[in-house]
Amino acid sequence: MPCGTTGESATLSFQEHDRVIEVTIDQVRRRVPVIAGTGSNSTEEAIMLTKHAEKAGADASLQVSPYYNRPTQRGLYAHFKIIASSVKIPIILYNIASRTGVNIEPETMAKIATDCKNIVAVKEASGSLDQMSRIKALCPPNFELISGDDSLTLPVLGIGGVGIISVVANIVPRDVADLVAAFEKGNIKKAQQLHYKLLPLIKAVFLETNPIPVKTAMGLLGMCEPDLRLPMCAISPENLEKLKKALKEYGLM
Repeated sequence: MPCGTTGESATLSFQEHDRVIEVTIDQVRRRVPVIAGTGSNSTEEAIMLTKHAEKAGADASLQVSPYYNRPTQRGLYAHFKIIASSVKIPIILYNIASRTGVNIEPETMAKIATDCKNIVAVKEASGSLDQMSRIKALCPPNFELISGDDSLTLPVLGIGGVGIISVVANIVPRDVADLVAAFEKGNIKKAQQLHYKLLPLIKAVFLETNPIPVKTAMGLLGMCEPDLRLPMCAISPENLEKLKKALKEYGLM
């Protein structure tokens, strides 16, 4: 899932954005699907980025709802519909009103999912299980619900979700995958155990705005350079100590 929030897509140039997606597709080598983040608050830019991802070989696109300009529900519908009509690859909506300033209402989502056949799922980061339940109730049966909050992965699976587009999986991918797999196999007890094991670490990687803590953690674990582009800045000293403590208690340090 290149060029999402955790990938600091908002501060990438168009050239960098395209290159990140190309490198990801090249390195993955078809071993797993690549869902390219290609959304924008400019419909024209979103179409441009999505067309490039399709041409580069991405398996799907993640489309965040337009941020800052706060379109109406009619505007959201028109935005997503024209993007969907411009490509053939599947599209996953990304609903995160806390960052964008606008919520894709379940009724709007149902209309989008019904009218745009290649819009196949939503990454729901509203934090509201009530809203997610309404989405499942209103949208076509084949429209998938994906959690956008690590702490809600298990509850979302319980109401019919299919998985998580995760932050914490950048450092503990196996445990996140095992939680989903255990639920799918009917091993609810194991899924619950993993849920509660992950919870303190999830809390730690959201001590400050994502991706500050998770990128810092990856730096501490030798997975990448923990560089951040302004306006993202280094984690505070007090939160760094809390993060280190959580990593140690999880057994990662």
